Amino acid sequence: MAKFDISEYQRQRPMIQLAPLVDIAFWALMFFMIIAVFNQMEVQVNLTLPQSKTAIQSAQSAGKIVINITKDGRFIVNQKEYTANGLAVMLKDVSKLFPNQQVIIRADEMTYHKYVIQALDACGRSNLSDISFSTLRDESK
Repeated sequence: MAKFDISEYQRQRPMIQLAPLVDIAFWALMFFMIIAVFNQMEVQVNLTLPQSKTAIQSAQSAGKIVINITKDGRFIVNQKEYTANGLAVMLKDVSKLFPNQQVIIRADEMTYHKYVIQALDACGRSNLSDISFSTLRDESK
């Protein structure tokens, strides 16, 4: 039988540990799946957003509150429907815990102005001042 000698180079070559690499890949996959689910929750409300030629994308915090306002004046936050008073109570509770909470208002383009004002009043009564409006960029020239 022939005996093969293992060279010194092969003995000293670094080894890649696959178990930690698989763990890191698994956790990264889980992280991105969870982020994708939370981002989809607010988009699932069927709204036609108004368009703006001067719309800019603002920096958003991870724990932002998105208030969806439908055509018929329903307020939906995290797939839960609120009345105007219920929205104000919820925002007041949130502002006690997080005083600088970011709020994004996504109103349908056919929503009456009074419903948007009700959402703004609820934010004002809760002392929330970081408020943005969600629009689509108008790509027509």
